[in-house]
Amino acid sequence: MYPLARRLCRQGFIVQYFSYPSVRADLRANAGRLADFLDHPCTDTLHLVGHSLGGILIRALFHFHPDQRPGRIVTLGSPHGGCQVAQRLNHHALWRRAMGRGVMQLLAGVTLDWPLPQREIGVISGSHSFGLGRVWYRHLPRPNDGLLTVTESGLPGAADYITLPVSHTGMLFSPVVARQTDEFLKTGHFVHGTE
Repeated sequence: MYPLARRLCRQGFIVQYFSYPSVRADLRANAGRLADFLDHPCTDTLHLVGHSLGGILIRALFHFHPDQRPGRIVTLGSPHGGCQVAQRLNHHALWRRAMGRGVMQLLAGVTLDWPLPQREIGVISGSHSFGLGRVWYRHLPRPNDGLLTVTESGLPGAADYITLPVSHTGMLFSPVVARQTDEFLKTGHFVHGTE
C-alpha cells in the first residue's frame, strides 16, 4: 500500500497503515484488531481504503463494530462477489492453507448477508488482465484484473463505481487510482470519462 499511501499524503491526507494476519485469523478477529487500531482518535473524520481482502475486512469492521467515526470508504479490487480463482485453488489442500481463514470465509459466502456500512463507498475495479490469477485460471472471464473479474469486485449499493485499466496488484502503483481515490474521499464520487 506504500506507493498509494505516499500519493495520498501528497494530496493532504494523514495516512496510517494497518497490517493483519489474514492467514491465521478470521475476518471477525481481524475486524476486532482493526477496531482497536482505530480506537485512538486523532481526527473526527476517518476514511478507510482497502485493497483486495482489505476491502472485505473494512466491511467486517462495520459488521462487527458498526460504531465508527464518520468518513468514506474506497475498496480497490476487493472480492465483494467472491473469487473464481480462489474457488479453483480451494480444491488443493496446500493452496487452501496458504489462502487463510479470511478467504475461506469469503468462499463460504459468510460476507454475502452483511449489510453495507452506513458510509459512502467507492469501488475501484481493474480491467488489465495481468497477474498470477491468469496462470491458475486461464479462462478467467473478461474483463478482469488478473485475479478478479470486474463483476466480482463490484458492490451493489456502493455510492460510486469505476473500472480502470490496471491489474490487481498494479492498482497500488497507479497514479490514476490514487487520483480517483483522492477524488472519492474528498467528494464522494469518482471522475468519470477522463482516464
